[in-house]
Amino acid sequence: MTTFKKAERINSLPQQFFATLTGKVQEVLKQGHDVINLGQGNPDQPTPRHIVDAMVKAVNSPGNHKYSPFRGLDSFKEAISVFYKREYGVDINPHEEVAVLFGGKAGLVELPQCLLNPGDTVLVPDPGYPDYLSGVSLAEARMVKMPLKEENHFLPQYGKIPMEEREKAKLMFLNYPNNPTGAVADKPFFEETTALAKKHGICVVHDFAYGAIGFDGKKPISFLEADGAKDTGIEIYTLSKTYNMAGWRVGFAVGNKSVIDSINILQDHMYVSLFGAVQEAAVEALLGSQGCVEELVAAYESRRKTFINGLRGIGWDVKAPAGSFFAWLKVPEGFTSEEFSDYLLEEVNVAVAPGVGFGEYGEGYVRAGLLTSEARLGEAVKRIENLKLFDKKIDRNEK
Repeated sequence: MTTFKKAERINSLPQQFFATLTGKVQEVLKQGHDVINLGQGNPDQPTPRHIVDAMVKAVNSPGNHKYSPFRGLDSFKEAISVFYKREYGVDINPHEEVAVLFGGKAGLVELPQCLLNPGDTVLVPDPGYPDYLSGVSLAEARMVKMPLKEENHFLPQYGKIPMEEREKAKLMFLNYPNNPTGAVADKPFFEETTALAKKHGICVVHDFAYGAIGFDGKKPISFLEADGAKDTGIEIYTLSKTYNMAGWRVGFAVGNKSVIDSINILQDHMYVSLFGAVQEAAVEALLGSQGCVEELVAAYESRRKTFINGLRGIGWDVKAPAGSFFAWLKVPEGFTSEEFSDYLLEEVNVAVAPGVGFGEYGEGYVRAGLLTSEARLGEAVKRIENLKLFDKKIDRNEK
């Protein structure tokens, strides 16, 4: 069989981090071990029943067996507008300020291709979601890292970005609640962001994947709540996390209409539109009962308490995430993040993600997902305790 040479753009793509992690876990599973997998970000609960029922009804509608309108159903875009007004007090024009996406990831990878030319500069958080780099690579753009450090609450410090780079930048990725650190941002930070973006002509892309998941009674805020935010960028929202619809591949971008237009033009050439039944189910998710969201956040908060207090109880000095469903944990002295991840997997069959997989400044941490039962999280703590790596002189109460 002839082997055809890959295009340079394919060869230049970064290694798919989660594929590598999955491969390591699968090898241990093949050996017959019981792995507690905290390494990936796949929601473990089913999609709420009322959303599934809406999907079943919509699948049986012959109208959905045809091509959907190119840029999505008006009913879905109107539901998005209602959702943003209800949840964040933000006015969204459903016809000019909404792009329907095949999951949030698709939009994040498409954006650099929509707005950048080869050699253009992109500001990217480090650590951050690895697929930001995929879009930058496909656009043949140039990446400048914005370090996220614990001493600054895992927020970028714009004043430390060299002025020359700020002036060159055309695009900036942000993500709060943050993957992988679990940090959240407040309105003053987003207002500082819009001021910077306006001054230098930067388009801000806020990845709001974990927008529903905040703890201690604090709801995460939207970037678009900041004054002038729609003038300077967009927000990408996915139904994957809020409604446990990860496999449905449905999300949307909202905000600056020129950016939305660019996304729509690119997608006109790549797709027709998302299956109409999925869009109708998404309408039910956004406009139907939100009790399922409240229950989900409460479940994650309870899991957070079990896991964080458990780890502190065995002497691991860790901090509770303020949002998202991830815990960002400092590795013990003497290990790199990858060495410690491999050690946990090999010795006690607990899988976590090494921080360095999220960027240079993720070194020294591992990410654990709160995506299994409290019993399994408790079992993971006991397994880690058996390694006798920590001093137990730590208050059990989370901070």
